[in-house]
Amino acid sequence: MANSVNEFGLIESIARALGDSATAPWIQVGIGDDAAVLQMRSGFDAVASIDTLVADLHFPRSAPAELIGYRALMVSLSDLAAMAAVPRYALVALTLPELGNEIGIEWVQRLAQGMAMAAKETNIALCGGNLSRGALSISVSVHGEVERGQAKLRSSGNAGDRLFVTGALGAAAACLRQGQLLPAAVDALSAMQQAYYRPQARFDFRDEIKTASCAIDISDGLLQDLNHVLHASGVGAELRSNAIPLGAGATLEDALHGGDDYQILFASAKEVAGGLCIGELSSTHGIRLDGRGIEARGYQHFNT
Repeated sequence: MANSVNEFGLIESIARALGDSATAPWIQVGIGDDAAVLQMRSGFDAVASIDTLVADLHFPRSAPAELIGYRALMVSLSDLAAMAAVPRYALVALTLPELGNEIGIEWVQRLAQGMAMAAKETNIALCGGNLSRGALSISVSVHGEVERGQAKLRSSGNAGDRLFVTGALGAAAACLRQGQLLPAAVDALSAMQQAYYRPQARFDFRDEIKTASCAIDISDGLLQDLNHVLHASGVGAELRSNAIPLGAGATLEDALHGGDDYQILFASAKEVAGGLCIGELSSTHGIRLDGRGIEARGYQHFNT
């Protein structure tokens, strides 16, 4: 039965699972045509990003499909949050193995339902995509908009700016390190599993990030992502270990190097209500933790 549905039937099944998350007032043409047609707002710049998540590298293929779908959308949307953008829509390309007992029509529907939940929480439309056959992977292209000229960049940090994060770090890395990703129950996740499977794209901090000097989302580890900002801005950083907020089960090592947090790291010349200050940018290049230099290592897609 699983193999009896063709590509077009599977697309219809996905569209049904997405429900009203596939539409929005700014979507003129959505799923079902050659391309989506969007209404753009005057006075805004478009902001776009794309991520590919590969099974058993970026998510366990045996995890509940709802959690995989939710995670795939949120980690992609986090890049828009770091740019101070308003999210608008997403396109999803699924590469699926031959449908069978492990990956079947029901699995794809549950994946779409997880994405639909994340879409509703962030007020975006999942308005199109693509299906192909091969090793299991999920590519998510996210699109948003920001007031013209106001996209928050990595390159605008200044020595003396204070460094803030939007929440606790390291819990997702701790979950992976402790081998706690599986088993995972959709309605009974531990705090560490919640951090890994249900990250939040921090659009709730948009007002604060709009007033920041620079920002980046923490996907590959606090120090490695901070280092991207430092190189782009031509500055260094002083961090205080006792100020870095640790998530459930996390060590300082998890928070510094682990990744998968999807909190926003940003700098500001002013105090920021709700932001957690962990240090400041400096005129001396490099990263110092409690006054001592530290290596900016983190997750690497290609180790050579």
